[in-house]
Amino acid sequence: MPKNLLGRSDSVNSRASHDASSYSGSVPSTSDLVGTLEHDQAVGQLRASYERIPAGAPVRLAKRSSNLFRPRSELDRPGLDVSGLTGVIEVDPVARTADVQGMCTYEDLVAATLPHGLTPMVVPQLKTITLGGAVTGLGIESSSFRAGLPHESVLELDILTGAGQLVTARPEGEHAELFRTFPNSYGTLGYATRLRIELDRISPYVALRHVRTDLDRLGPVIEEIVASGMYEGEPVHFVDGVAFTPSEAYLTLGRNSDAAVRTSDYTGQQIYYRSIQQRPTDFLTAHDYLWRWDTDWFWCSAAFGAQNPWVRRVWPRRWRRSDVFHKIVGFENRHHVAARLNRRRGHADRERVVQDVEIPASQLAGFLRWFDAEVGMRPVWLCPLRLRGSTDWPLYPLKPGETYVNVGFWGTVAIADGAADGDVNRAIEDAVARFDGHKSLYSDAYYDRDTFDRLYNVPALNAVKKRYDPDARLTGLYEKAVTRR
Repeated sequence: MPKNLLGRSDSVNSRASHDASSYSGSVPSTSDLVGTLEHDQAVGQLRASYERIPAGAPVRLAKRSSNLFRPRSELDRPGLDVSGLTGVIEVDPVARTADVQGMCTYEDLVAATLPHGLTPMVVPQLKTITLGGAVTGLGIESSSFRAGLPHESVLELDILTGAGQLVTARPEGEHAELFRTFPNSYGTLGYATRLRIELDRISPYVALRHVRTDLDRLGPVIEEIVASGMYEGEPVHFVDGVAFTPSEAYLTLGRNSDAAVRTSDYTGQQIYYRSIQQRPTDFLTAHDYLWRWDTDWFWCSAAFGAQNPWVRRVWPRRWRRSDVFHKIVGFENRHHVAARLNRRRGHADRERVVQDVEIPASQLAGFLRWFDAEVGMRPVWLCPLRLRGSTDWPLYPLKPGETYVNVGFWGTVAIADGAADGDVNRAIEDAVARFDGHKSLYSDAYYDRDTFDRLYNVPALNAVKKRYDPDARLTGLYEKAVTRR
């Protein structure tokens, strides 16, 4: 693609400065930031709520909403009050850092950083994912091939432990072991109240190329881009992709740009994922690029009719967001309206298959072929990732120096005659292990205890838990991820 059509490319690390008005999206004032005094009061409120929980009773967040897909038991006892921990404390554009409260959503965090031409190093796809959730769980996006995972950009964090202590954990020092073990602990060690994170530069626009390739070329092309940061002589700052069919896959290569020939809008009648097949190049504002997947929950809004042109015209734009769709799914999980209608029509029951798995790039083609033959869901999302450094993160043991590809698939499949609900998910877990991959824990998991403990290094978790949660006030990882307590 000629560079004069796409606009001038800018290095991520040396971009010309821009006025805040160059960046589309909400631009907060400094009055929207949380002051230190207000933050201290919110932490005090949190600690007071901990003290109100009866001695020996389990400790949980008093928080109804979630981006997890694991059903949770209803909260029938006092919980931790995190209602005051939802904001940004400070953005330092010179040091390129931000101090952020643990329950702050990425939507609010990006609104505070983008006017400075900055973003978190990794911005997960959905607006209401919280920073604390992405760090104690896992987050990934198209910058992950160079920026790693969200916890790798954390410089320090304050954690309320299961024992009710507030500690500041850093890569070095007294609580370094807690710092390393916190990612993928899912609240089993404590909850982050404040995080200091690194920020990354971003230009006002992102120029996109949608490059079609076949399954066998996906892994090698990804490895080449990871190694060089280039593709066909142009810099690449963002990479993800979509496999629509076994013979039609695309890598979307994003490049920071100071100018745009035009910008597309996928928050209205147009749908982003369909554009990948329809146009070889595109431009989005930085704001719209970061949230390109949220409007239609990738492609899952189709299940609610939101991609039907007639429905879309009357569906309010403010309700075309991932959290709205998630609430609809939650309603269905509680009341099973669609499932009952499905049975009345004589259709087979369906199994929910909502998973993200990390597969080594060298094994990607093999896994996708297995998935096509045995599961058959399409499209699937592809997102390369590579750890930024050599730090050991015990609970999600990705290998430093190895390129992985997150494969995301979200939907349902018919339960075959003689099969049981969960059989497809169990087969996926087995296949991921055979292809030397790893599976995220935000959704259903079916592992037996011994396998789970081995894959997610639960002995290392328990060793740290003995120090910071000696009375086991916080639910264990197996109980959260598999038995759903």
